[in-house]
Amino acid sequence: MSRIAIVAGTLGFWLSVVGVAGIILSPLGFRLGLWDVPFALRELLKYATYAALAGLALCIVGLLLAKLATPPISVGRAVAGLIISGLFAGYVIVQYNKVQSLPYIHDITTDTTNPPAFVALADARKAAPNGLDYEGAEIAEKQKQAYPDIAPMLSHLAPPELFVKAEAAARTAGWDIAAADVQAGRIEATVTSLIYGFKDDMVIRITPAAGGSQLDMRSMSRMGKSDVGMNAKRIREFVASLKAAGV
Repeated sequence: MSRIAIVAGTLGFWLSVVGVAGIILSPLGFRLGLWDVPFALRELLKYATYAALAGLALCIVGLLLAKLATPPISVGRAVAGLIISGLFAGYVIVQYNKVQSLPYIHDITTDTTNPPAFVALADARKAAPNGLDYEGAEIAEKQKQAYPDIAPMLSHLAPPELFVKAEAAARTAGWDIAAADVQAGRIEATVTSLIYGFKDDMVIRITPAAGGSQLDMRSMSRMGKSDVGMNAKRIREFVASLKAAGV
């Protein structure tokens, strides 16, 4: 039993290492231009996660058998494999479950009837897989069901004052500002995700309204059918930051 425990723990450790290496290489290779998104996510990440989970299972078997051995033995590699595979594969599974629980949409706006339009980023959006155009009633209905709280923000400030506050909030959030046109009341910006380097584009539109002004916002991913809820989250956080500032 001791020998089986050592073999299972060792094999589990190396499977975990291979799996974790694949999970790490998936975004790294994509960012370096070595492979595309389908290969990174549907091939490399998927099978690397399978390997990590198999390694985790073998590590657990090795640890259990090591405890049952007479006398009990230490299987340090199994412990290390269990930790690294659990952390990395666990993160991937959490993200996968999040994708499955949310609608496959990548374009969120506070105004589904007349979404704010991209101008400065129009060419970048046309060149991106998800394009520039809003998909209309179908995506609007999906958004309404998934994120019913996403709505225009009303402010007591005049449009130029709200514009200054909104631009400052966007810069504080670390967005890459592509345009800030106070006359048009339009701010456009881009955010790049930390792991894969996916880009989301935002456009903010500020217009006069009774008693002050109205802010509408649109956040749209350049690629991917699902945004894993990030665009809605970004709009919520941006509006919350403005409200916290007394806007």
